[in-house]
Amino acid sequence: MLYIVATPIGNLDDFSKRAVDTLSSCDAILCEDTRRSSILLNRYGIQKPLISYHKFKEKASLEKILTDLQSGQNLALISDAGTPCINDPGQILVQACIEKGIEVTAIPGACSVIQALVLSGFDTSSFQFIGFLPKSGQSALKRALHYPGTTVCFESPERLISTLEEILALDPDRELAVARELTKIYEESCWGKPSELLSHFQAHPPKGEIVLLIKEGKEFDDALSLEELVKMLQDLHGLSLKDAVKTSAKMKNLPKRDVYKHFLKSSKK
Repeated sequence: MLYIVATPIGNLDDFSKRAVDTLSSCDAILCEDTRRSSILLNRYGIQKPLISYHKFKEKASLEKILTDLQSGQNLALISDAGTPCINDPGQILVQACIEKGIEVTAIPGACSVIQALVLSGFDTSSFQFIGFLPKSGQSALKRALHYPGTTVCFESPERLISTLEEILALDPDRELAVARELTKIYEESCWGKPSELLSHFQAHPPKGEIVLLIKEGKEFDDALSLEELVKMLQDLHGLSLKDAVKTSAKMKNLPKRDVYKHFLKSSKK
């Protein structure tokens, strides 16, 4: 069996007894950085063989790991911090296990995405996680600003200021939140419009691991016509016409059938 085990994102006390028991009973532990993982494992007296498993060798090591699992070994997968597969290695292995009929289970725990979302005070009923924003181009950022829910993404300390400046130019009234160094000694959460957060972080240069959250822009979406909204959802989000109409109807609080008829009628003009 393969166990996907979440590890602390900062505070080493955020490690469940179930996680400790699971790692202690496994035949070996797959981890990104054996030296970093050893700090956590030594803290809890876990002494098991460590196997290096990072994004640069996911595919190369896949066959050997699958062979070990099929032979009856119990292996655990951990990341340097947080939940494996969430912007960390693991998805390829889990998918392969499912295809091979190898049993997989997950031991829940810390996840900076969820931690930041909870602290933001933004809508948690509809949200998307998009990993790190691309270093060039604004397409991903524009899609996030049009998303009808909360967007959660990672950002580096070096790029946070420039990203806030881009949001300021695109949508100066958008509400944002920045969660930094979650569960650690210097944990910080800030809320406000782009200009407010810019002033703060220009005066206090950001350090550590950062999660940026973008609140849904109801007033921004309401300014779009039905045709513009449907087209935007298709072009920026890659939705089919059916899904774009369904989403537009929900955002505009209109019957789906009426939106579809209106869009078809407009498109024929």
